[in-house]
Amino acid sequence: MAIELSAALVAVADEAPKILLVRDQGGDLATHLQFGLPCGPFDPVGHRTLEEGLNTWVREQSGLTIGYTEQLYTFGDRFRDPQERRGGPRPVSVGYLALVRQSDLRSPDSADWSDWYRHFPWEDWRGGPPAIVGQVIAPRLKGWVDAPDNRLDKQRRRERVDTTFGLGGVGWDNERVLERYELLYEAGLIAEAVADGRSREDTAMVQAHTMMGAALTKDHRRIMATAMGRLRAKIKYRPVIFELMPPAFTLYQLQRAAEALAGARLHKQNFRRLVASQGLVEPTGQISSQTGGRPAELFRFRRDVVRERSASGVRLPVRVKKADKSA
Repeated sequence: MAIELSAALVAVADEAPKILLVRDQGGDLATHLQFGLPCGPFDPVGHRTLEEGLNTWVREQSGLTIGYTEQLYTFGDRFRDPQERRGGPRPVSVGYLALVRQSDLRSPDSADWSDWYRHFPWEDWRGGPPAIVGQVIAPRLKGWVDAPDNRLDKQRRRERVDTTFGLGGVGWDNERVLERYELLYEAGLIAEAVADGRSREDTAMVQAHTMMGAALTKDHRRIMATAMGRLRAKIKYRPVIFELMPPAFTLYQLQRAAEALAGARLHKQNFRRLVASQGLVEPTGQISSQTGGRPAELFRFRRDVVRERSASGVRLPVRVKKADKSA
């Protein structure tokens, strides 16, 4: 068994949450899943700590130095690495969430930033319920709900679908990112399910997999889903969003960054009142004219808030509008 270190590096740029992807030299050519998260084996002799090993692989594969880092989970499902099916060792991956400010990469041909909604199109509710939920996901999950012969199993599946995807009159919970990904995987609706034998590769399913976002090698989209859910929860009670902001920013830029991560639009005045009442920012005394409109005041993160309150995040709404249709 080998220990692997994987990093979900998140940045925000141009009002979009970005994830760093690298070309996986050992990717599964059969399924064309050749891009994934920065990762590499843990060297118990050369790496003093897991975090040191993680930093080493991130620098080597992207040229970036990471700052804020937290451990997510240990991922060890059988055959999570396609090389295991070919007789290789079974790797256990320790996944991390790391927050950085987007910057140029040392090797843009082998590493690049990707909009995370490109991989999870059902998670972006900034323009209202995504069409893919009502038009693709709900109808296909209906078939999964109706598949069991047992009435109780049907009921359990329906309840799971409704609470996970906000269907059947249930509100959408933006933190359930991993639960939604796991459900789609179990129902065979995403490309990674093909490699694990959970989904057939006929014409209809190929089309469905294409619409369900860009897949990643191994189980890296699952790690990414874990990171997204953790970050969406964390920004509500810890000021981690400022790890993604430049030293000076406008309140509009801060709101757009919060919306990008949450996947939902926020009321402008309510957001500003929340930020002001929580004492999260302070004025720099400078004005920005690069707003595309009227000049705007520049702010910075007020670091004293960390000592003043244990819960000092941007309190975003937990739920947004309901989806269009039920499964």
